[in-house]
This record gives sequence, C-alpha cells and structure tokens, in this order.
Amino acid sequence: MLYPLKFQPILKDKIWGGEKLNQYFNKASDSKNLGESWEISTVPNDVSVVANGELKGKSLQELVNDYKSNFLGSKNWKRFGNEFPLLIKFIDAKQDLSIQLHPNDELAKKRHNSFGKTEMWYVMQADKDANLIVGFKGEVDKATYLKHLENNTLTEILNFDNVKEGDTYFIEAGRLHAIGAGVLLAEIQQTSDVTYRVYDWDRVDDNGNERDLHNNIAIDAFDFEMKNDFRIDYPKQKNASNEMVSCPFFTTNFIDITSEIKIENTHDSFLIYMCVDGDVEVSTKDSKEHISKGETILIPAEIKNFALKSVFGKLLEVYV
Repeated sequence: MLYPLKFQPILKDKIWGGEKLNQYFNKASDSKNLGESWEISTVPNDVSVVANGELKGKSLQELVNDYKSNFLGSKNWKRFGNEFPLLIKFIDAKQDLSIQLHPNDELAKKRHNSFGKTEMWYVMQADKDANLIVGFKGEVDKATYLKHLENNTLTEILNFDNVKEGDTYFIEAGRLHAIGAGVLLAEIQQTSDVTYRVYDWDRVDDNGNERDLHNNIAIDAFDFEMKNDFRIDYPKQKNASNEMVSCPFFTTNFIDITSEIKIENTHDSFLIYMCVDGDVEVSTKDSKEHISKGETILIPAEIKNFALKSVFGKLLEVYV
C-alpha cells in the first residue's frame, strides 16, 4: 500500500553555492559550496530514494515502474509512461549563477532525448539587495542580443529584479534568466538537466578554467517574442489552495496553514508539498508524517483524502 513518501535529498556542490541549505534546512553537508538539494528526481544517476516507511530504500523510478497509474495518476501514466515528469529542488546562490536558458520540449527531444525545461521559482530568503535576472529590459531581437553578447555588454539589456521572500517567477523555456547572489529559493521544473549557459561572469574554477558556454546552440532555444509576464501575483487566502502557476507541465498552489484542512485529491495526479516555512503534519487514515521548512513530501495519486495540519506552515502544492 502506498503512503506519503519522503525522499533522501540529493546534495549538489556548485561553484556558486553556499551554506544556507545546511544552516536553514539542516541538509547534511559540511560543504562551503552546497548549491542544490534535489528533493525529488529521476534524472539519470540522480534518482531519489525513499527515506520513510515500508518502501524505504526503494528508488522513485522503481515506484513509478511498479505502481504506474496508482502512483502517477491515470492521465499522467498515459502521457508520460515510466517517466516521472518533475524535478523538485531547493537552491542556494552564494554567488551569481550563470546567465542561461533552456530548450523547449521539441528542441530538447531532438537534441538530448529529454524533456524541455520550463520552471518556476519561489523565493524563500533573500539577502539585502539580492536580485534575479529574468528576461530583457525591453524588446530585444536576435541581432541586438548577439551584438551585446559579442561586445561583452549583455548585462546592459537584461532585466534585474530585487527580490524578497514570497516573490514568485515563472520561467518558460526560451527565456534568459539567472539566480543572483544571496537568494535561497524553491524550484519546480520539468525533469531535465539541460542548461545552455551564455555568460558566466568571466569566472574561473580553482584550476583557472572557465566553465563551458553553449552560445552556438543556445541561440536556437531563444523565444524573443516573449512578453514580460514572468512575475507572478497570487492570492494568499489562509487555509486554502491559492493558484500561483498553471501550465501544461505543472500546477503550483500556495497554502498558508494555520489550522487543519482536509484535502481531496481530484486532480488524477500525485501531489508534492514543499514546506517553505514553519512545519506541517500530513495525515492519512493509515499514516502520519511531518515536514518542516526545507522538506518535501509526495502523496501518490491513489491517496484521495488526507489532512494538512499546522499552527504555522506555508506550502507549495504541486501536481501535473
């Protein structure tokens, strides 16, 4: 029988990473450069493993293979088969990330046999004056972009947004973006590890080597027609699911819990809850689990009724 599942975080050191994931979320690492905690993943060589209950030690991929529509939901099973469609992360940027973009489904399938990468960010903490780069200041065409890239003046045409806790951004495939230094955030994305870096601040690693850039292939991934509609305003009604983003790849809602709320899963999908503040009890008729800030839990699709309880807890609710 399936039950609410917690997974062992997959921790990733990055040249731009820091120590907040350990300090704030107790991710078990002594690294000074911990950049990412992959909470739920079936990316090859980085597949999540169950951390609780009878299925402890089983991989997420095994669960998808074994339980099929009971795990994913019928429509997701028909659409994705054995492929789990989402990758869930927490990210700590001590330094600026590279300026980058991701291909859409069509291009990613053709080049990498992968899903594309549409994603969203929820800012959990930001240092004073910390920012994100999303899109351009104004309308930019291919020729203008390439001119600035060649002249090393790309940052002159980019849109920088100062951010604070709760700010939310929707990053469609084809949109240029970067997480700025001092930002800690939750990221929800398609299952893909395909990134095209176009500029990396001229930095080098400990051996004096620059990271690879992908400008020769990145240019084909741009969507220069995109509107500047990436900032997400969303309602914040307490003890209710408030829609933030709904797209073909995922829906994400914000839940601010101050009591107990009953959930009926009518989405024909698994549900993922990322705790972005406080702590929350998740209970079914047969089980009870807790998640605290920086933890994630997955409710398989066959579980239709459960409860979320907290005096103070904020969740991102995700499904496909």
